[in-house]
Amino acid sequence: MIVLGIETSCDETAAAVVTGEGRILADEILSQWDQHRPFGGIVPEIAARAHLEHIDTLIARAMEGAGIAYGELDGVAATGGPGLIGGVMVGVTTAKAIAMVHGLPFLAVNHLEGHALTVRLTDGVDFPYLLLLVSGGHCQLLSVDGVGAYRRLGTTLDDALGEAYDKTAKMLGLGFPGGPAVERWSRRGDARRFPLPRPLKGRPGCHFSFSGLKTAVRHTIDRLPPGPLGPSDVADVCASFQAAVEDVLEDRTANAIDAFQDLHGGPGTLVVAGGVAANEGVRARLARLAGDRGFKLVAPPPRLCTDNGVMIAWAGIERLRLGLTDGLDFRARPRWPLDPDAPPAAGAGVKA
Repeated sequence: MIVLGIETSCDETAAAVVTGEGRILADEILSQWDQHRPFGGIVPEIAARAHLEHIDTLIARAMEGAGIAYGELDGVAATGGPGLIGGVMVGVTTAKAIAMVHGLPFLAVNHLEGHALTVRLTDGVDFPYLLLLVSGGHCQLLSVDGVGAYRRLGTTLDDALGEAYDKTAKMLGLGFPGGPAVERWSRRGDARRFPLPRPLKGRPGCHFSFSGLKTAVRHTIDRLPPGPLGPSDVADVCASFQAAVEDVLEDRTANAIDAFQDLHGGPGTLVVAGGVAANEGVRARLARLAGDRGFKLVAPPPRLCTDNGVMIAWAGIERLRLGLTDGLDFRARPRWPLDPDAPPAAGAGVKA
């Protein structure tokens, strides 16, 4: 089984070819950071145009690198949502065209399911497992019971964690993307200098909130002496922010471990995925928590934490094995929750 995966949900244009045995035959990614950096964040129209300009070249490069013809594919998978709708439409339309011309099954993959299932490619993790999904657009805790079977235990009530990292970096003048920059600077700083809040820490449940933490960072910066921030100020703000994030993630995930054990019993596997899963400090804190609770922490390699075509191809393989293909009338979705039956989370709105 060989599947071509296409990812265009945000600011990476990606194409990959993966086999059912888990071999990555090709993995092509083109980042748009240079186009978006002058604006301090992602501009949806610029992202969609960049996808449209480069998608054909990346797919051709992936197929050439894999050394196969289109007729040797067993399916074509593309991110069908959630994401910036213009970019999602580029990937979906391209995948449909390839599937139609070559008579192949088309697979519309939920972008979040791509992140959720990556550890089954890299580490062979069995169902069920507890997932902490942390990225620029989402922050959720879920019980992953099978392909297409998710139970949401917690979600962000306002902002995603990756967004909080990016906004903190922007306030400090660290550029875009912000997450890696904040983490690097945090290693040089004093996490005790600024007493930032730990939203929802110590409260029941598994929900998150990060808008108040972002506001506290803004007020902290405003209280510093006027003028350009010195390196020690930047490092200390980053270290204080990183420490607050780690404390919140540990607290909320600990509650989710209890909820997961109520569902499934016994110790299990804790998976962290999404762009923020590449953060070494976050991984280390979660590894300690998992060890203390008898769980095993598994995270994809950093290159497969951020958006990529490999995860879409693999999720396509998982779905194709179960006969879960999609018609060419599938419509791209800006919102697509993994657990559509989860009860509404007060204040979360569409991010739930």
